[in-house]
Amino acid sequence: MVQNFRRLVSEFDDGALEQWLKGMEAGDVRELAAYAAGIRRDGAAIDAMLWMKWNNGQLEGQVNRIKRHMYGRANVELLRQRVLHAT
Repeated sequence: MVQNFRRLVSEFDDGALEQWLKGMEAGDVRELAAYAAGIRRDGAAIDAMLWMKWNNGQLEGQVNRIKRHMYGRANVELLRQRVLHAT
């Protein structure tokens, strides 16, 4: 199922997402069915991720960089000040 999802995302296979979700839901693994339910709940965001050429990857990368830099070194207030100061 994971390999199928990777192919679906890399090839932008229109219509394959629904089949993939049905396969996840029909399987015996409860966690995979729950994952498919989560994808269905976030359907608009998933569609945008798969089919639009625009994404927020750059923003997410910067947020993760800040988190890694500050993790374990400061509290939330210092992190907030650092982010606001940078802008």
